[in-house]
Formats: sequence, C-alpha cells, structure tokens
Amino acid sequence: MEVSFKAISPSEFFYKNRDIAGFSSPARSLYMSIRELVENALDAAEVGRILPEVLVELAAEEEDKGVYRLRVVDNGIGVPGDKIPSAFATVLYGSKYGFKQSRGTFGLGGTMALLYGQITTNKPAKVSSSTDGKTMHVYELMIDVVENKPRIISSEKKPSPNGWRGTAVEFSLEADYTGSRPKILDYFKHTAIVNPHATLTFIDSRGRMYHYPPSVEKPPEPPTETLPHPVGVDVEMMTRLLSETSSKTLQSFMTSSFQKVGDKTAREVIETAGLKPAVSPKKLSHEQVTALVNSMKTYGKFRSPDPTPLSPVGKEFLEAGIRKIFNPDFLHVVQREPSSYGGHPFIVEAAVAYGGSIPLSETFSLYRFANKIPLLYDERADVAWKVAEEKVDWSNYKVPKPAPLAVFTSICSTKIPYKTVGKEAIADRPEIERELTMAIRECGRNLKLYLSRIEKREAAAKRLTLYSKYLPMIAEFSAKAADVKKPDVKPLLKKLGITQEDIKKAPGEGG
Repeated sequence: MEVSFKAISPSEFFYKNRDIAGFSSPARSLYMSIRELVENALDAAEVGRILPEVLVELAAEEEDKGVYRLRVVDNGIGVPGDKIPSAFATVLYGSKYGFKQSRGTFGLGGTMALLYGQITTNKPAKVSSSTDGKTMHVYELMIDVVENKPRIISSEKKPSPNGWRGTAVEFSLEADYTGSRPKILDYFKHTAIVNPHATLTFIDSRGRMYHYPPSVEKPPEPPTETLPHPVGVDVEMMTRLLSETSSKTLQSFMTSSFQKVGDKTAREVIETAGLKPAVSPKKLSHEQVTALVNSMKTYGKFRSPDPTPLSPVGKEFLEAGIRKIFNPDFLHVVQREPSSYGGHPFIVEAAVAYGGSIPLSETFSLYRFANKIPLLYDERADVAWKVAEEKVDWSNYKVPKPAPLAVFTSICSTKIPYKTVGKEAIADRPEIERELTMAIRECGRNLKLYLSRIEKREAAAKRLTLYSKYLPMIAEFSAKAADVKKPDVKPLLKKLGITQEDIKKAPGEGG
C-alpha cells in the first residue's frame, strides 16, 4: 500500500485543530473571539501612546440557531489599507514577532476568530480601518483555508466619519452567550483592573451595557523592540540571523545581532566554539553554527537581558485598577526587579488586597495576568496557583478562614511560557516561580502587619467595652459599701478614651 504525503497550510491546520487555540465550543469561542480582538485593540492604542477606547457590541443575528454578530471598535493607530487583507485573513501573519512584549504571541488570535466565524456561518468578515482620521478603507474578507491567503469579497475607500481613526472588525459566528456570559463579564472586569487607563464598553445581545471608565488619565510607556539575548537563541534562529546579516566578519555579526555583546565577549564566545573572529558569517557550516550556539549557551558571563522591551503594569496602574474595582481596606503592590529565564527578560508584579468588596473565600481569590491580559481558565494549572496555594502558608500571616482575600499576579515578558496555544496557564519555570514566591510573601508580610494592628485594635476595643460596663458599677457598689458619695468616674473613662456615648451603649450599664 502506497502512503501519500501532503503539506497543509497554517489556516487548514487551525481549521482542523481549532480546539488547541481555545476555540473548542460555542461558549469558549465567543469568549476567545472577544478576548483576542480586545487585546489587538489595546495593543494598537498602546503603540501610539493613545488612551484606549474599546467598544464591543454583541447582537443576536439568528438566536434560534445560536448565530451572533460581533463588532469590536477601537481608537488605535489603525492598519494601513494595503495590509488589512493579510493582517486579518492570513493565519500567522502579524506585527508581533519582534523581540518585545506584546499581548498576542503568534499573530493568530484575531485571524483565528474570523476563521472560526467563517467555519461556523460561512459569512465574510467586515474590517474598516483608518490611520489618519481622513481616509477609511473597508474590506469584506474571507480566508482561503487551503492557500492561507485572503479572499477579498469587496473593498472601498471613503472619508473617515467624524475624523475617526482606529479599526473596526465585524463578523458573524456561532456562539453560546448564555454559557459564556459569566466569563466574558469577568474578562472585562479583570481587563479594567490591569488597564485602568482604558475605557471599556460592552453592549450585549439584550442591550445591557457594561462600562468601565478610566481611573488613570495617562497611557503607559510602550515596550521598545531590541535585539535577542544570546542565551535565548537556538540553532534555527541562529541560522536565520546568519542568512539575513550584512556583517562581513563573525565578530561584527555577534556584536550587531545580539544585545549586550561587546568585542571582547564576542571574541571569547567565537574562540570557545573553535572558530575565528574574522571568518565570514555566511560561510559557516551547520556543525559550526551548532558549535557557536552551544558556546553561547555555556558561556555563562553574558549580562542580564535588557528589560526595555518590557512594559509592566506598574505599581501606580495596578493599585488604581484594584481600588477602582474592589476598593479594599488593605492593598499592597510589589514590583520585582527584572529577571530572566532562558535569555528572555521578565518582570513579576504581585498584589494582595483584603476587605472592601472582595468576596469571602476559604483560601483566596486569584487574579492572574500575563502581558496585561487576564487569564480566566486553567487556574490550577498555573504557576501562580502553585505559589499562592502551596508555597505560601496564609495562616502564618494571620489570615482567618474564611477571609476577603485576593491575590493578584502579573507577569510580563518577551516570551510568556504558556502551557498551550490557548494562552491560559503559565508554566512553572523555576525563575518565575521564585520571583512570584518572593513577591507574594512580601505582600503577605505587609498584610500580617495590617491584620496585627486590626487584632490589637479589636482587643483594645474589647477591654474598653469591659471598662465602660464595669467601672461605673464598681464605683457605685464601692460607694454604697463604704457609705460615701459615689465618685465621678467620667474623667478616668475619658483618659481611657471612653465617651459618654460608649457608656450608654455598654450592655448592662447601671444594672
């Protein structure tokens, strides 16, 4: 029997395996579609240092068949007209492949949402965008699954209404809003926490509006693209960098292609690999490339990765977001110094909040974020759960059970180590686990101080209650026994901080 071999396009692969990208059911797919398009909208505003305004509208198109119309509009930098078809109708095409932090990872999410809509309804998507507030490009698109390229149904160029600049995406999809509604509402609430500078509005299929105004009136600093760190380079990446370089010598290639590599370091790495600094980088054999990569991985004296391609939430922003949603009685936010794993820089932020509108829990409520997006599924598979549940003993910090306790974790990196393409759980890399543990424990120590003060205040209040109850009685009985005039105990009570109102409230007073 003859076996046939065949290559398939990325579109066809995800068409057949959409579950691995998180599009596993009508409920989960609606949540993922909203999430991916909102992420793109926030990124488009952040790049232009624009305060984001994102509108999401969900309308029932054929409710009896579970078909909805989803529309997401932003005020970001927009997409150039000639790039719109490829950006929205080619799988694994996008602007998120440089060495810097971004909410998306694969250039997959937004296109995957449109592909899911096409698979389930066979209707084109409509994309409108303007980069200058004057001219708007409007496309109706479908995806050629076999060829992984856009199929343009129609296109037009017209004046942008009211000077609008940004991008609007509208498409039909099979969805279960009833099943996904709790997660979608959680998503918007959590997104508001970690993006307090954004205006988020969601109008659902019943006309209910959920609006989150900004609590910070300035945009965060966007990440800047930089060169890769030598420790994070593998043979495949090295081969590609070598093929693209214009450097004449291997030494100049090393200093111009990687961050924080000077002439001395480059020479040491090259010579350790058994190569000559003056050799042409284009002439290296596969074995020599492998030797160079191995030398870089074992060198051990590279400086830490540059943190400038990172844009953490920031203590001010995270505190503002948490206070806006929960108004806690206690809040402590920690931002750790930049660290790295496998040549990829990362920054861990953590916060612990207590009281306010935080719900009571036997353990804690966990809110996880990665590159400023909330993670709502697979909580117990995440490194943050492992740390907060197994590495931190909350009883050591005087936390009662149940308690209105919330733990917030945020990780930003040029490469978040997600466990799946669906981007819902972060792997327990030792470096990330260590930073999270230290950050949460620092928050816990501050919470312990707060709860200790509360405990002391309550104990003091209890003692004062006893004094206010029994001192007047003792004075009265003692005076009767000694057959003297009852002394005035009010000055003494006043010194103890007990008012006349406290005396009136004290149970049994005068009994």
